[in-house]
Amino acid sequence: MGKSVFITGAGAGIGRATAVAFAGRGYTVGAYDIDEAGLATTAESIRSTGGTVLTGHLDVTDYDEMSSRVSEFAQTNGNRLDVMINNAGILASGRFEEIDVAVSHKEIDVNCKGTVNGLYAAFPYLRSTPSAVVVNLASASAIYGQAELAVYSSTKFFVRGLTEALNLEWQRHDIRVIDMWPLFVKTAMIEGVHTGSTDSLGIHLSAADVADAIIAAVDLSGLRKALHQVHFPVGTMTKVANTASRLAPPAVSRLINKRLSKL
Repeated sequence: MGKSVFITGAGAGIGRATAVAFAGRGYTVGAYDIDEAGLATTAESIRSTGGTVLTGHLDVTDYDEMSSRVSEFAQTNGNRLDVMINNAGILASGRFEEIDVAVSHKEIDVNCKGTVNGLYAAFPYLRSTPSAVVVNLASASAIYGQAELAVYSSTKFFVRGLTEALNLEWQRHDIRVIDMWPLFVKTAMIEGVHTGSTDSLGIHLSAADVADAIIAAVDLSGLRKALHQVHFPVGTMTKVANTASRLAPPAVSRLINKRLSKL
């Protein structure tokens, strides 16, 4: 059987770009989302170039549905799952106290519980596939808590911590667990988002930029693989911010982020 990849949130944005990118490399793609109309467009983009894709409805907050979808996809590939990409996510911006608590709870459900559900559902198939890889979509907001994105940023710290822990735990199963740290990306997720940091930094990354970075991280070789790189900053700004956060004293990091947030 050829290699396979399962992608959540594949109906648009980073998920769609990543699905198309993996299909172009010969992977059988499992593209899943609650946006079934978007999935149809994703599927057409892949099939029009000769790629193989399976699609289906998936609410990542529903573990039973997640388990069923991952199982169905893996079974079509001889119970093989080379790459699991936990991409589905949502974002709400604004001052913490001005965002409805139900909206914040939904962010936690999708971004945190959705990732946990994907990991549990995929594990049996990843374990039975040599050199399998998990890619969790974190964010540059996992470097330092972001004002006006407080809950979203916190969910990405959750993803960061979970990734670090499982990168250690699952090494014995020959499963590499990594995460991606893009800054703001030109997708529907950030339409209408206006925060101090978006105004300060701008929005420069495309979904294709992140997809290319995911491909490169999955295919990692050489020293970076030997050193067990876990986090993959995407774009120059994120790389600079990550380096600065490691070198600067906490008070300086706080001041930088306060200035960028225009507070």
